[in-house]
Amino acid sequence: MGLSQLEQLVRAIHPLADADWAAFSDVWRPFSAKRKTLLTVAGELEGYLYFVAEGVQRVYYLDEQDREATLIFSYAPSFGGVIDSLLLQQPSRYYFETLTPSIFLRASYADLQTVMLRHPAVETMTRKALTQALSGVLERLVELQCYSATDKFRGLLRRSPHILQVVPHKYLANYIGVDPTNFSKFMNSIKV
Repeated sequence: MGLSQLEQLVRAIHPLADADWAAFSDVWRPFSAKRKTLLTVAGELEGYLYFVAEGVQRVYYLDEQDREATLIFSYAPSFGGVIDSLLLQQPSRYYFETLTPSIFLRASYADLQTVMLRHPAVETMTRKALTQALSGVLERLVELQCYSATDKFRGLLRRSPHILQVVPHKYLANYIGVDPTNFSKFMNSIKV
């Protein structure tokens, strides 16, 4: 199940020749986690790149006063994890948590490095995937600085129309910067 989803995603990013795909697909291992499992904790090194086959996760930041900032959601079929910690091999500043029971494929940093060094097409695909992720982060920064909560919410629904059914509303409220106790009223006041 997961490998065919991964192959579809890779083809959409940058198709690989058979030998490159065989090497890349060989580094992925099945992994599952229960709901509300912390896969990465701030201060620890991210050891894996995850491919989400099922479930929903979030990456969030926790400040000195224990205030959370939900940064991104991940769900099938997409890559997940704390990518900067993984690729820079530096302790994470963020948490990666499952919001629902989740099924993944995951690849270790060492295995990814080896396959990218031996297969330049895999490195090219990885660079393109990271560039797409960076583009999404830049879009998110514009939203945070320029858009109202209503516009952020509409943008989120445009990108991920199914999100209301899969992510608890308190995390959606945090993501768009609305008080969780007022989220239902806020949501009902918006014409989508």
